[in-house]
Parts: sequence; structure tokens; C-alpha cells
Amino acid sequence: MSANLRITPADPFPEDLEELKDEKLQVLDSQVQRQLNHEIVTEGESHPETEFRHQELDLEFEQRDN
Repeated sequence: MSANLRITPADPFPEDLEELKDEKLQVLDSQVQRQLNHEIVTEGESHPETEFRHQELDLEFEQRDN
């Protein structure tokens, strides 16, 4: 799988998700979700940084929905 389809814990991550347009946020969410799935399948658990990023994205989506 190509590395750009996932965002690893070592890859840069935006500090302020509010600045991202909806489309970019969706792409980032997909990359984090793919990485999360990859870690669970290959390592049996998710990396704390990937889990944190996943939660940050969920919070941003919730804020945008309100």
C-alpha cells in the first residue's frame, strides 16, 4: 500500500484542524483511519499517536456539525 494512503505517527499532522477545508479534513480522516486499521491488523493494537489523531478528527467533525 502506498504511504500517502495512510498517515503514520511519524508523519506531520496539522496543529489546527479548524483551518482545514472540509475536503482536506475528510482526506486526513481517511488516511488516519487506514493507518489505524493497518496498525491493528499488523501489530494487534493502535499506536497512541494514531489514536490521538483519530480522536482529534472526531472532535473536529463534531464541532463542524454543530
